[in-house]
Amino acid sequence: MLTRRNWLLGTVAATGALVVGWSLMPVRQRLTGSQALPTGPGQNAFNGWVKIGLDSSVTVMMAKSEMGQGVHTGLAMLLAEELDADWARVRVEHSPIDAIYNNLSAVVDGLPFHPDDDSALKITAQWLTAKLMREFGVMMTGGSSSIKDLWLPMREAGASARAMLIEAASRQWQLPATECTAALGRVTHPRGQSASFGELARAASQLPLPQVPKLKNPAQFTLIGLPRRRLEAASKLDGSAVFGMDVLPSGLLYASVSMCPTLGGRVAGFQGDAALKLPGVRQVLKLDAYHGSTSGVAVVADTPYHVSQALAQVRIDWEHGPNATLDSAAVMVQLAQTLDQQDGWAYYQHGDVNTALAAASKTITADYQVPYLAHTPMEPMNCTVQFRDGVATVWASTQVPGLARAAAARALGIASDKVTVQVQFLGGGFGRRLDVDFIGQAAAIAKEAGGAPVQTFWSREQDITHDFYRPACASHFVAGLTAQNSLIAWKNTSASQAIVPQMLKRLFRLPSAGPDKTAAEGAFDQAYEWPNARIAHEMVELGVPVGFWRSVGHSHQAFFKECFMDEVALAAGQDPVAFRAALLQKHPRHLKVLQQVAVMSDWGQTFKPAPGALPRARGVALHQSFGSVVAQVAEVSVDASQKIRVHKVWCVIDCGFAVNPNLTRQQLESAIVFGLSAALYGEITIKNGQVQQSNFHDYPMLRMDECPVIESHIMTSTEPPEGVGEPGTPPIAPAVANAVFALTGKRLRALPLKLA
Repeated sequence: MLTRRNWLLGTVAATGALVVGWSLMPVRQRLTGSQALPTGPGQNAFNGWVKIGLDSSVTVMMAKSEMGQGVHTGLAMLLAEELDADWARVRVEHSPIDAIYNNLSAVVDGLPFHPDDDSALKITAQWLTAKLMREFGVMMTGGSSSIKDLWLPMREAGASARAMLIEAASRQWQLPATECTAALGRVTHPRGQSASFGELARAASQLPLPQVPKLKNPAQFTLIGLPRRRLEAASKLDGSAVFGMDVLPSGLLYASVSMCPTLGGRVAGFQGDAALKLPGVRQVLKLDAYHGSTSGVAVVADTPYHVSQALAQVRIDWEHGPNATLDSAAVMVQLAQTLDQQDGWAYYQHGDVNTALAAASKTITADYQVPYLAHTPMEPMNCTVQFRDGVATVWASTQVPGLARAAAARALGIASDKVTVQVQFLGGGFGRRLDVDFIGQAAAIAKEAGGAPVQTFWSREQDITHDFYRPACASHFVAGLTAQNSLIAWKNTSASQAIVPQMLKRLFRLPSAGPDKTAAEGAFDQAYEWPNARIAHEMVELGVPVGFWRSVGHSHQAFFKECFMDEVALAAGQDPVAFRAALLQKHPRHLKVLQQVAVMSDWGQTFKPAPGALPRARGVALHQSFGSVVAQVAEVSVDASQKIRVHKVWCVIDCGFAVNPNLTRQQLESAIVFGLSAALYGEITIKNGQVQQSNFHDYPMLRMDECPVIESHIMTSTEPPEGVGEPGTPPIAPAVANAVFALTGKRLRALPLKLA
């Protein structure tokens, strides 16, 4: 029998959940890696996070991948603040792979609990998760966790180094350390003594780490909280930034792949003679499946052009396998039938929802659905590998360097410590580069290249048709109102594929026990004060490869929940903002965010379009994800062809302390544009087991001339930072859908939003 306790133990043990209580480890373990930090000429390592040069340069070690979110700048600010460094002399360097860089957090985000659940089981789960993480941690960038995870580690690393510099100055001057201060890269004393960090670095780095580094309080911050420019911005403007596809080691060869168009299919046979006769072609290779990738054929040649020309000449016979009849339309039917037949696993229950529904004066029901979605980062999948003399170097744009190293080692048949991973800038990730299929594939190709480095790249067509997709999902709602039009019952069940079991199998070769909350999050873990509620999810086994997509389950559950919230408000005869506010009386943080977006957008005020302009209407949505609360109002119009146009979006976020407001606003704008692309256009369809979309002509993105004006507001807070990269995506689709209803009277319950 699968009890809640047994499921919890099985899931946590299987996933090695990616959190740990930072305060559980002594300072030396928190700040010092298992190996000495590599140093260059004149550099001195103070701990595993920072090096200071004799020239007073400060090098911050970056364990997180930079994929456009600005995390290198935000994290460097944390360390530089506590170090009292001169920001102009701060630079970053990718860290080695080490356990001290594993994902850390004081909050258990990966466990399925409602925010108001303070049960002993939850406390036990936090303790168990923290304990397991120490042994099974993963060094990764994802889940909007970078700043929140390293809020303390980076600051402690900087504060420790500052204390060591002050102590070195104190000993050199024979003056009390308590009388010395640090600022802008120098240590000074009121009597006039002064020394730069560079002058003190060598002696200071030899001192022991402070047992309890003293951190500043927010009132003392001179860097954190300010809108600083991104450290890597100039290199991206002048073209010197190195992304995965920019890696050019000496003797580089290129490779690309043609994978079976049917999901899970494989190569039955191929003819590569015609390709091998073309100039510049070195090899034509059959590829097995690596970490969830699809079997295919690769061509290795001197240039990308030669590769592409030769690949077109390879004749491949495919064995299409058990998914040859898979159809996305049939998938949606199956999900709907599942909701008719199954009650799902209840992630949240409160009161007696069935009794409340039976007593309701009015009931409202609705069914929603969303399709599969691809990630489509602007930089397609690529990886460069050189395998020579039993060791390998991997140059990769990856969100999980440790798993990338393991994938390459497995494909090459060598130990992981024989593989060096050099992480490059990522041309977008959105969760796609949490998988390592393309890295195992690239390593397998390089293994046959006789020691030459090989850059394996995918075409856009291969990228879209061989993704790990955001799962399709269906959701059913029933709500009950009293005779006074107050909400008395909220019942919701959704159905989709599960993400974590697939990820565990392809990345770790591990089984998974019990429900997977990642597809259900956003439905049950919200602050609404439902008087009686049951919120459940049912997992469905299908042959479509699925993975983490920006904001994961929140991306679709917010659409379902916030659209149905508007439906219930309408049935109650209440304003959508007022209806939500009535359900947030015990959650002032959420209520303030909602009220702020209403003020910003002049919610409830009548407005007239400009002369000759199309009528417009506004819709609202509120959602919490990754620790942050976001409310959005979208203003839309509909033209004669029934095309939906979003003109403006007002967005408010409470993300705790905003480390760099510039980065926060950029991330909100990015998340809104990303979410709008999915809301208006995003849809992966499958026929005969094959993805029908192949490039941006049939899987379009929001264009520059379609981008709305975005006005954002960051709530003032002194609480620790929460996620920023993903929380802006979930509310935009429901805000737009609710605005479309207000304008047209047509309720759109499926994505992408289509009136015609």
